Amino acid sequence: MQLLTWNTQWCCGVDAVVSPQRIVDSARALADIDVLCLQEIAEGFADLPGHPGDQPAQIAQALPQWRLFFGAAVDEFQPDGRRQRFGNLIATRLPVLQVQHYPLPWPADGGVRCMPRMCSVLTVRDPGLGAVRIMTTHLEFYSAPQRMAQARALCALHAQACALAARPPAEAADGTPFQTRTHTPHAVLCGDFNLAPQDPEYPLFSAAGLHDAWPLLHPQQPHAPTFMVFDRSHGDTPLACDFVFVSDSLVPRLLHIQVDGVTQASDHQPVVLQIG
Repeated sequence: MQLLTWNTQWCCGVDAVVSPQRIVDSARALADIDVLCLQEIAEGFADLPGHPGDQPAQIAQALPQWRLFFGAAVDEFQPDGRRQRFGNLIATRLPVLQVQHYPLPWPADGGVRCMPRMCSVLTVRDPGLGAVRIMTTHLEFYSAPQRMAQARALCALHAQACALAARPPAEAADGTPFQTRTHTPHAVLCGDFNLAPQDPEYPLFSAAGLHDAWPLLHPQQPHAPTFMVFDRSHGDTPLACDFVFVSDSLVPRLLHIQVDGVTQASDHQPVVLQIG
């Protein structure tokens, strides 16, 4: 299974051109991906630079025969009734077993610029791995207390899912909402975490059984930077803040990870992971 995660900045490149088609084309040129996890996808929000339109629909048009699932962390209406949504999108060509969207904590941090955050979860069936839980997220940038609370919540979500896999609910095949679901300890957690490996949130993930794939596959190399590589509007020093974590059960199956340090289709760089 090949997975690509990318904070797209509402598909706005360093050249200020907004193009969902370019994001999709760049992702598919980088690897023969099975799962595409995108953060900062917009519907509406015409005041954003580049005036994005209905990006989930545009990405669906660019990926015919794929299934797309949009999780809106922000879901609201303008005074004239037009809808505005902003959040995560997962697209896949693998069979889909379950879809879940979890709001993340948003504790008060007075006077600090912030927005709601969420984690989108898609359980897919890979021919070689079986059921895999794909979790993608985008944590708070400005508020450290919110980011810490959100990191803790992600760890709790993983613990809950593993507990359900170990002790599943009573089986049901009655076609009701109580019908049996697929539970699996196999998990990939990816996205823009807005934190660096030296930050206090980072070790929470390994303690929860979610392991950063980069140092496992490149133990002698520092993380390749994924932010502020070309666009320096947020700072002058490139850093790694886009990660792919895998569950204990998938660590032995890691094959390859890479960061595309060339593309300028967003202000972040995409990360590709291969598991086999």
